This record gives sequence, C-alpha cells and structure tokens, in this order.
Amino acid sequence: MRTLSTGSGLLVSVVIGLIAIFLLIQAVPALAQNTENFFTYQGAWSTSGDLKFGIPRQFYATVLVSVIALIIAMPVALGIALFVTEYAPKRLAGPIAYTVDLLAAIPSIVYGLWGILVLGPAMVGINGWLVDNLGWLPFFAAPENAANMSTGGTMLTAGIVLAVMILPVITAVTREVFSQTPHGHREAALALGASQWEVVRYAVLPFGFSGYISGSMLGLGRALGETMALMLIISTAGPINFNLMESGETFATIIANNAAEFDNPLKTGAYISAGLVLFALTFIVNAAARAVISRKA
Repeated sequence: MRTLSTGSGLLVSVVIGLIAIFLLIQAVPALAQNTENFFTYQGAWSTSGDLKFGIPRQFYATVLVSVIALIIAMPVALGIALFVTEYAPKRLAGPIAYTVDLLAAIPSIVYGLWGILVLGPAMVGINGWLVDNLGWLPFFAAPENAANMSTGGTMLTAGIVLAVMILPVITAVTREVFSQTPHGHREAALALGASQWEVVRYAVLPFGFSGYISGSMLGLGRALGETMALMLIISTAGPINFNLMESGETFATIIANNAAEFDNPLKTGAYISAGLVLFALTFIVNAAARAVISRKA
C-alpha cells in the first residue's frame, strides 16, 4: 500500500511535469518569433504574417471575472456552510447540502447557455440602471462597445455565472471543515454561557477559517480555467479599464475561439503560450491553497 501510494503521487507529479515541458517546447518557438513584447503588448492577437501577441488583456479578463466570482461566491458559501452545519435540522441539512453539491454536476456549457439566454437578458435592465446611476464609478461606466449592454454579455454577467459554478466547491470544503470543529471547543464555549452565534464566532470560525480560504482558492483555480461558459458569454477582446460593463477574452476563451488557426506549429505555439501562462497561474493558485491547508495541519 505504501508503494502504491508513493507511486501514485510520483505519477501525478511526473504527468504535471510532462505537461509543463510540452507547453514550453510548443510555446518557445512562437515566443521567439513574436515581434511584440509578450508581457506588455495590448494590441490585437495576430498570427497571420508576423506574429504579434501579448497576454495583458487576457490576464486582466481572466483575473477580473474570477475575482468577481469569488466576491459573490465566498459569502454565500460561508452562509450555506454555517447554516448546514450549525443551524439547520438534520432532515433539512442533508437535502440542502446535496442540492448545492449537485451544482457541480451541471456541464459548463449549460451554465453558458443559461448565462447568455436567461441571465444576460435579465441583466440588461440592471446594467442600464448601473450605468445611468453609478456611471461615475469606473466599474460601471458606459462601455466602448454598446453591443455588450444589449445582450448582457458583460464581465459582470460572466462573474455571476462563474460564482454559481464555483459555489459547490467552496461550500463543500468549508462545510466539511466546519463539521470537524472539536466538540470540546463547542462545549467549552456553551459552558461559559455563549450563545449559538458566539459559539460560531469564537469556536467554529477560527477553527475552520483556513479551510474556508483554501476552499476559496480551489474555487478560484476552477474559475481561472473555465472555457465553454465564458466563451458563450464574453468572447471579444476588451480594454483594460476595470469596467464591469465591458466584454473580454480570457486565456481559455481565446484558445477555444481560435482553434481553427492551429494549422502550423508557430500559430499553435502562440496560443499554447497563453495556455502556458494559464497553467502557471492555476498551478500557483492551487499551490497556495495547499500551503494554507498544510499550515493549518
């Protein structure tokens, strides 16, 4: 059993290393032929003729929609986890937990269709109100491309869809950590006259906070690599101005949208370089989550 466990761990590490090596081998020739700075060029991604491509806009869109998703999903997941583990009766806690977990089983393309056909049109009026009343804020200014407003295909809509997608991941981890709070901690707080909320505040939350953060980081890793849902909602390059009413292209969507251009090694390598950055970004986020868990352990 020890040999099997060690071998399985090494196999996973080797596979990850091979993926990184493959991405590097495929991306380096295209990066060498790139006539612009890969890290600063914000122009159109061009692989016809001279290679001209850079990642700032894709990096911005990827991080922005993921942060929006975290801002929405984290408090909701915390509330669900606390309700299920601390307040809900057992006959109600089970169905609620199962229902939230089932959200993880819905295919991402279904989320994308829901986002562009249902949520997007519903957000048109909300987006208009935000622009009219809060347009003085950079987050809700009038967009350069008004077509995004007419369909609801904005960064805000994409962030809400991503929030629903990562909600079961964060909730499941948080719920599991909270349920493992030692009974002695709860009983000690109750013996001192603490109310139910004070037990949660002084016993449950301090014990499970690191697990809550690590679960959120795992959810962030899930959001960073989302492709199909975002490709249906936002798929056009947008400016870097922190305006939630704009559209944008993430690392995953630009690769999926341009798969037809994978007809020679240099063109393919240009898009694989975006995949390499996404791989590194996701790896860093998940490594940070593991570090939080290890620190608590």
